[in-house]
Amino acid sequence: MSDSPERVKLSKEEKDRRFQAELMPVLDPLYNFAYRLTLDEDDANDLVQETYLKAYRFFEYFEPGTNAKAWLFRILKNSFINDFRKKSKQPAKVDYSEIEGYYNPDEVEGEDTGASSSDMRQQSTRDLIGDEVASALNSLPVDFRTVIILCDLEGFTYEEMAKVLDIPIGTVRSRLHRARNFLKDKLDKYARSMGYGGEENDDDAELTDDENN
Repeated sequence: MSDSPERVKLSKEEKDRRFQAELMPVLDPLYNFAYRLTLDEDDANDLVQETYLKAYRFFEYFEPGTNAKAWLFRILKNSFINDFRKKSKQPAKVDYSEIEGYYNPDEVEGEDTGASSSDMRQQSTRDLIGDEVASALNSLPVDFRTVIILCDLEGFTYEEMAKVLDIPIGTVRSRLHRARNFLKDKLDKYARSMGYGGEENDDDAELTDDENN
């Protein structure tokens, strides 16, 4: 017996209504995620548009009441991986088995989506976390960058992250721990280059000792 969700037949009007209500509110965080993966606005817009096209096509397999944000993030992540394979001149394939359990593409007919690139907001999360943190985050390898984004910026639980990334929860925890250490190290180096830490902290410690004496 298949664990994949069953297809729910919807009229076009009902499908469009639910799609707009349940998936379009995720547009901004989805774009931010795409931008953090690609580090390019045009690529991010293309990736988001591709994600919504796939989400619309397979929307009848989306289970109402489940996490729409996690569903879309997983589609986007797999689209990014597949696109990376193509650009790396590796065998090009769209491996929909990677998102098995969300939808079954074999039974779905192609449809056009109402989402367009004109709807995409050109907004980077740099405005939210600061230039230096953004720069340090962007310099991390994509696997480490991704877990920081999902956990610390988007607030996913470990269980949700494991599902989005198709990895065990233990791997999520380990990767997140390493990613945070890498990020901390990069920010510590930046802080020292700007004159923070080191001798300044020693001076503060001496002042504290003098006050206590």
